[in-house]
Amino acid sequence: MRIKEIHVFQKDLRIEGPPYTMARTELHSLDSTLIKLVADNGLSGWGETCPIGPVYQPHHALGARAALAELAPSLIGEQVSLNTLHQVMDDSLNAHGYAKSAIDVAAHDLLGKHYGVPVSELLGGARVESVPSYYAIGIGTPEEVSRTALDKVAEGYKRIQLKLGGRPIAEDIAVVRKTWEVIGPANRLVVDPNRSLTASDTITLSHQCAEVPMTIEQPCNTMEELLNLRGRLCHPVAVDESSEGLNQFLRAIETGVCQGFGLKISRMGGLKPFSLVRDLCALRAMPHSCEDSWGGDIVSAACVHMGATVQPKLLEGVWLAQPYINEHYDPENGITIENGSIAVPDRPGLGVVPDESALGSPEASY
Repeated sequence: MRIKEIHVFQKDLRIEGPPYTMARTELHSLDSTLIKLVADNGLSGWGETCPIGPVYQPHHALGARAALAELAPSLIGEQVSLNTLHQVMDDSLNAHGYAKSAIDVAAHDLLGKHYGVPVSELLGGARVESVPSYYAIGIGTPEEVSRTALDKVAEGYKRIQLKLGGRPIAEDIAVVRKTWEVIGPANRLVVDPNRSLTASDTITLSHQCAEVPMTIEQPCNTMEELLNLRGRLCHPVAVDESSEGLNQFLRAIETGVCQGFGLKISRMGGLKPFSLVRDLCALRAMPHSCEDSWGGDIVSAACVHMGATVQPKLLEGVWLAQPYINEHYDPENGITIENGSIAVPDRPGLGVVPDESALGSPEASY
């Protein structure tokens, strides 16, 4: 089975309701890139990459499509083999793992359909029939955030993430305390400043909230700043944005800078390299989430399939953008969250097939 055609689509994902607020950006709509791999036997597979704008990571939508323009010609005629495709992509373009991730996910989808098995089987086999999700609340006042947190706990979420940063640290401290007062010890709490805090403010936040059991995710911008926090906090730290690829992930483990990870499929370059990271986390008993920056049903399905293969005790949750965008590429089998959990698709491949008529014409075809 060889790649015969590659088609690239652009899709705007509009956020329903108020904007999604983070320390460094405010989001109203996301620019997603979808790709369709067509094999010489008539089967097709879908992939997707959707950066959160140009400042969250060194990823952006126009860069993804430019990188795919470099990659696609070299992939035409290649066997649909994950080892082969990753080697060809790396030989054709240095870095740009977030664009390569779309190819990787599409290849998994295609192979799953070819063998008649869900993608989770290609990744080692699902351990569960459903995976826990978690809800991320944008920056707001203590009253707004705690009210939303209480609502989401009532919907079945067991893990709540609070976005922090971009304002005086006292305001973040007030949000954390108020939210914990409302949701109580039966629920897990994570705070995520998205690299926006100084080391000093991170220490202040941790000590002023010492009585609140929580994890602090990627408070500072660089790995060096995070290393400076070792032994100075009352809380465990999870690395997110600084795990930019396998080498940075390994550095985080080797230096002992964190006690867990917020992992993104596109940041690792796809499901194949992510599966290696998953196994290394299991080796070191490192809890981690399984997610991506943003995206629709294709990204969501990829995250759920991978999350289902993680040891349940190490899975921090599978985050999806679905609650914020309120639309599905696949009207019949779209990935949804119910009572805080997501059912693992049992259909061949990813288990979702986009309605191609709703995507319009491809932006590029190879």
